[in-house]
Amino acid sequence: MSIIDKTDAVLEPRAEDFDGPLLEVRDLHVEFHTRDGVAKAVNGVNYTVDAGETLAVLGESGSGKSVTAQAIMGILDMPPGRISKGEIMFRGQDLLKLTEEERRRIRGRRIAMIFQDALSSLNPVLSVGYQLGEMFRVHQGLSKKDAKAKAIEMMDRVKIPAAAARVNDYPHQFSGGMRQRIMIAMALALEPDLIIADEPTTALDVTVQAQVMDLLAELQREYRMGLILITHDLGVVADVADKIAVMYAGRIVERAPVHELYKSPAHPYTKGLLDSIPRLDQKGQELYAIKGLPPNLTRIPSGCAFNPRCPKAQDICRTDVPPLHPVTAADGTELVGRASACHFWKETING
Repeated sequence: MSIIDKTDAVLEPRAEDFDGPLLEVRDLHVEFHTRDGVAKAVNGVNYTVDAGETLAVLGESGSGKSVTAQAIMGILDMPPGRISKGEIMFRGQDLLKLTEEERRRIRGRRIAMIFQDALSSLNPVLSVGYQLGEMFRVHQGLSKKDAKAKAIEMMDRVKIPAAAARVNDYPHQFSGGMRQRIMIAMALALEPDLIIADEPTTALDVTVQAQVMDLLAELQREYRMGLILITHDLGVVADVADKIAVMYAGRIVERAPVHELYKSPAHPYTKGLLDSIPRLDQKGQELYAIKGLPPNLTRIPSGCAFNPRCPKAQDICRTDVPPLHPVTAADGTELVGRASACHFWKETING
């Protein structure tokens, strides 16, 4: 059996053959050992992604969004990082129990990642065509000629003009938006089941952001991939995501279908993020800002980590860590997919 045959054997079954969530993160804990102490970057994260579904993970810098994604991809720096607890189930298989060689075979072929800084992610001394073709040479054993042809095909797929003429160009010869399209093409090259997009529109202007997000949504529908979209920008995900997980200090503090979260947030942190979005009907008014800064992860406050910044904080918030409460309607009916880690979620959702 060839190496590629072995790879396919390790990776079966395909997502469409598996009855269950495409990805399920269970009680994930990640910590970093530093000179200042142990930084608890991820503290009991749970979420699922189905085939064809988009999960947006929101939060400020340092909330644990990207660290969770790196743990899923198997690209955490260890040490100093360490996954101290949890499971990452991909098509029913715990990725944390695989060998590094088995994880390497899954990266790219079944789970791919789009990084936020395309210029630093691409090798400046190799043409984009060579870097795209490498996916096909390494994982599918194609010749250089065939790999180059596939690279041109993928550049066409992500709507890069004159792909055949530009396949030998270098990263610096492309605009920021075109470089991000190259990164999307690399992620899609092997038709993975799941793509993790880590701040894919950072440093792009608003028009180009919209183009990149529309492209991602179009390609996701075409390939029926699961998509995890990591961002701090609530405006980016409104028309793309199916559901949202809001993270703060390494925990998910609210989970909801996208339109329900925008309509009636059930956590003060989520409400603060929404209130800080500029709105046309508030022209001339001072823009709202959440007071204070995210906590030092080596000294996370007791109780609810958001309590020092929360306008609704009371004594219980400073002593008891709130679990993810199921959010219910006025008649007590549990709302599907909704949960809030706030002692006073009812007051928040009704206020």
